[in-house]
Amino acid sequence: MENPANPLRPDRAAKSAQNFAKFAKGGDSLSQRGRKPKPTSLKVLEGNPGKRPLPQNEPKPRPIAPQRPSWLTGEGKKMWDKLAPELERLGLLTTVDGEAFAAACQCWKIFVDCQRYLKKYGMTYTYINKAGAENELERPHVRIAQKALDQFKAFCTEFGLTPSSRTRIDAKQPEEEDPMEALLSGVK
Repeated sequence: MENPANPLRPDRAAKSAQNFAKFAKGGDSLSQRGRKPKPTSLKVLEGNPGKRPLPQNEPKPRPIAPQRPSWLTGEGKKMWDKLAPELERLGLLTTVDGEAFAAACQCWKIFVDCQRYLKKYGMTYTYINKAGAENELERPHVRIAQKALDQFKAFCTEFGLTPSSRTRIDAKQPEEEDPMEALLSGVK
């Protein structure tokens, strides 16, 4: 069936039915619809604004920051050292979140490295083609930096680090630690 508005495109309903049939047979996997579920720790910090029941059987890893990966260098290492203690204090960085957080820090490193390169060499360069005409082209670092920044922002949203995600968090101040508990846990 053809769409009368555009005879070159198949009807959207027919296309959706085909995609669903493929998915139902275990073929092409479609992305899930709707918003991604918010982590329960963020819901708790926000005071559960939807008042829906919180998952009872959700895995609850220990809220202890993992060790910084040795391969993380430069600005990524600085970002880890800057944010990991605060995320751990809020209970948003756990032992199983290390790889995702390291990827966020690596994205930041790539963004900063690209920005330094672009500051030194400029956003564009001149290319002379075979006919002798000059063309001004965007450096690849511009797109690499933008992609890294987009990925970093996505990770920040996951960890509650953007201004909009932070405004929804009602973080309670941590209780004063008992000196004996701090001594026994090895925290100075």
